[in-house]
Amino acid sequence: MKVLFVHERFGAFAGAEANAQAVALEFRRRGHEVGLLHGPGTGRGEAAWRQTFSGCYELAVTPAAEALAQFNPDLIYVHNLPDLEVLETLLGSDRPAVRMVHDHALYCMRGYKYNVFTRRICTRAISPHCLIPCGGFLKRNREGGFPVSWVSYSRKRKEIRLNQRFQCLVVATDYRKDDLLRNGFRPGQIEIHAPVPPRADEAAPSTFGPRNLILYAGQMTRGKGVDVFLEALAQVNLPFECHLFGDGHYRNHCEQLSERLGLADKVRFRGFVPQAELQQQYQDCSVAVVSSVWPEPFGAVGLEAMRYRVPVVAFDAGGIKEWLIDGFNGYLVPWMDRRQFAVRLEALLRDKTRARQLGENGFRLLRERYDFSKYVDELERLFERLLG
Repeated sequence: MKVLFVHERFGAFAGAEANAQAVALEFRRRGHEVGLLHGPGTGRGEAAWRQTFSGCYELAVTPAAEALAQFNPDLIYVHNLPDLEVLETLLGSDRPAVRMVHDHALYCMRGYKYNVFTRRICTRAISPHCLIPCGGFLKRNREGGFPVSWVSYSRKRKEIRLNQRFQCLVVATDYRKDDLLRNGFRPGQIEIHAPVPPRADEAAPSTFGPRNLILYAGQMTRGKGVDVFLEALAQVNLPFECHLFGDGHYRNHCEQLSERLGLADKVRFRGFVPQAELQQQYQDCSVAVVSSVWPEPFGAVGLEAMRYRVPVVAFDAGGIKEWLIDGFNGYLVPWMDRRQFAVRLEALLRDKTRARQLGENGFRLLRERYDFSKYVDELERLFERLLG
């Protein structure tokens, strides 16, 4: 089968990009041909992407219709794609089309599903309430120039109508499915397939060494709650080290906050690092954190920690509770409760036997429920069913 992947970026960036490349690589290994219609490059890992896809078509150079004619796919697999004109072209072809809904951008004008001022999580469907009082028609402009940009409510409604034309939408959790149902999508149109990270060779379990290493891996954005996590760390009364891996617009703010909280000698901001280096850190850490305060669509980084038999501490936000079972493979902390987050971290650092047991539980859960090969099997069957 020939599958044309479609994504707004080209290269490594975050979870959506990691998932798209991993699935494409596995499809290719299974004998399928995979192409990519994409937006601008990220400057990270682009060589690996070129090796994965047999045909790469940049939208700025090759229009969608021309890419379809050149690659001639059997099926179109769309990831993130905010360009409605391209979306119309793809949905107007005679190929089956599947959409992987990675985040909230499809049905939230700002894309975060939480209040920009209070950070309180939103549970509404898109409606005029998004304009007044939410003010969703304005969002931060990260492209330079004027600091805010305009978001069109009518265009967002059009985007939802266009996406309702997909034969199937793939989501990671029941939490995401409920969001789509709330916004008018049909139950039979939505399938849940958790985007499991690929399992490399059997990972060596963490040593739970005396460093008391706490590890965060993810983007440095406000919704990821790194600032809230740092405020919790300041309340931990045991010696520890903390390494934070990832970049983003909020990194500078968090570095300054770390200084003000007196954590500069304990916390290191490592930025973006290759996966191999991150794996080495997992093999010596005692606990991994998912500090998201926005409604995390899935939080696959937690599964990565479970592979190394490391327990996870996270806020109860979005779909995280569908894989993090409180007291079984880590701790699920009430949303924004810094004190409780600190208590849970300290408990795992103090009791390494308990931490190892939770880590083992997480590893078993990962093996039983979240297997990459089975995940790709499910996608493969879905595509074949649509083609049939």
